[in-house]
Amino acid sequence: MADAENPLLGETTCGSLLQKLQEIWDEVGESDEERDKMLLQIEQECLDVYKRKVEQAANSRAQLLQVLSDAKLELSTLVSALGDKSSVGIQPEKGSETIKEQLAAIAPALEQLWKQKEERVKEFSDVRSQIQKICGEIAGNASEQTGALAVDESDLSLKKLDEYQVKLKELQKEKSDRLSKVLEYVSTVHDLCAVLGMDFFSTITEVHPSLGDSTGVQSKSISNDTLSRLAKTVSALNEDKKQRLHKLQELATQLIDLWNLMDTPEEERRLFNHVTCNSSALVDKVTVPGALALDLIEQAEVEVDRLDKLKSSRMKEIALKRQVELEKIFASVHIEIDPEAAREKIMALIDSGNVEPTELLADMDNQIMKAKEEALSRKEILDRVEKWMSACEEESWLEDYNRDENRYNASRGAHLNLKRAEKARILVNKIPGMVDTLVAKTRAWEEDRGVSFMYDGVPLLAMLDEYAMLRQEREEEKRRLKVWF
Repeated sequence: MADAENPLLGETTCGSLLQKLQEIWDEVGESDEERDKMLLQIEQECLDVYKRKVEQAANSRAQLLQVLSDAKLELSTLVSALGDKSSVGIQPEKGSETIKEQLAAIAPALEQLWKQKEERVKEFSDVRSQIQKICGEIAGNASEQTGALAVDESDLSLKKLDEYQVKLKELQKEKSDRLSKVLEYVSTVHDLCAVLGMDFFSTITEVHPSLGDSTGVQSKSISNDTLSRLAKTVSALNEDKKQRLHKLQELATQLIDLWNLMDTPEEERRLFNHVTCNSSALVDKVTVPGALALDLIEQAEVEVDRLDKLKSSRMKEIALKRQVELEKIFASVHIEIDPEAAREKIMALIDSGNVEPTELLADMDNQIMKAKEEALSRKEILDRVEKWMSACEEESWLEDYNRDENRYNASRGAHLNLKRAEKARILVNKIPGMVDTLVAKTRAWEEDRGVSFMYDGVPLLAMLDEYAMLRQEREEEKRRLKVWF
């Protein structure tokens, strides 16, 4: 009972309380039986309190063990998901430390792993978002790819992350290749639109609105549909270019034919150099902006139509010029033709429309060429005819001179006539030889060509024969006169 009065304790204890109870019982005179009963009750109540405390302690320990177990399980799960065991320190062995010490040891590792998991989840999310974005761009539904992607947190290993990164690089390479192809198509469309004189912006935005956006290359559509439509657009523009070039070349050929037909001056032709410059060009070589524009083709069509309408009236003028040239050639070589009949025939052919102007002019050019060849073949004989006729004129003059009784008078110019008479006698004496040579040349010419050599509508041989007969008659007349006198 000394404990109840112990001043060192400074507090109430079970011993002091029991002592105080004994004093009270003694004072009251409580029986031993009641005292034993009360002590037994107190003992039972104390036991109940201990039991509750033990139970509470046991529950607390169980909870801590569960927390420790959960922590270990979470630690294992995180390590497994992250796939990197080296990042976690050695876990304490069970029984080597208290439960709280084990929890305190695991807590930093868990915190580190949670932080690592958050970073890894963000990396996965970023990579997968980029993959989803590029896949959407390729599929053509990039605008529909909204919202955060769910990340499979059961496998956050670097190996898995590397797989996604490899896939991302492959997609980035495909995107780059597609973008290069798109830009190549866009450039081709631009060049074709320039040559065809078409609006590039409206043409390219019909394929996809983003293709006309000059703000950034990365914003352009690279989807399968866009690439397909670009390919079709380029193909359609190339076909249009081919057809327009074919049309323009046809018009250029018609222009050149009409110009040649109507002897169009070079100044007028130069006005359509932008049309005729591609008359024989290959389709790939036509790159000048506006070279195949519709208004240029229409301009050429209008000019062809205008010239075609002028062709009939100009044809008559040109054909008549050819006919005059032909007549001059024939006249220069003493070939007789009927010019009026020839001109009437030409006019009738043009008016009938039964002959192509080009064919008519080609035929006339052929006639002119043959006439020149004919003139060249007749030149030697005609030169001799001219000399013969000149000699005949001198012969006629000499006859008149010889009949003039006053030819020897000392009149003015008498000495000149005398000299001319002397030269004329020499020339006249050569006439028979001239005629013989001319006859021989003419016969050879006729035998070679199988036709008579006509001179102003009269056979040259007949003219020569007639001259020979007349000359012979004059010689006989002269001889008879000499005999008479």
